[in-house]
Amino acid sequence: MKTVNVSGLKNNPSEALRMAHEDMVLVMNRNEPDAVMVGLKSAKIIGMPGVRKALATALFKDGNLSLARSAKLADMPLASFIAHVSRLGISVIDQTADEVEDDLDTLDQWLNQA
Repeated sequence: MKTVNVSGLKNNPSEALRMAHEDMVLVMNRNEPDAVMVGLKSAKIIGMPGVRKALATALFKDGNLSLARSAKLADMPLASFIAHVSRLGISVIDQTADEVEDDLDTLDQWLNQA
């Protein structure tokens, strides 16, 4: 196991990430262990059944990854990922009622021009 302190992580995060690709990295905050970094590929975690889909779902739900990137991470077609998160009750569209109304008005205007 390798170690890095918080200031080292802050100053050079790519070094800690490279270390995590080889082995687990213990992040020390002063003299106390604070976190562990694990390379998902090197630990063969990312290839385990359901891990990609679970990560993608959680990242999308929390707003940290777009719908398209989440589908790519999950290794699913976009339509399948939309169906997956919808079954879990996760909203695919993040708009207020007023924003949806504005979009529908714009669509009506566009269709009437054709």
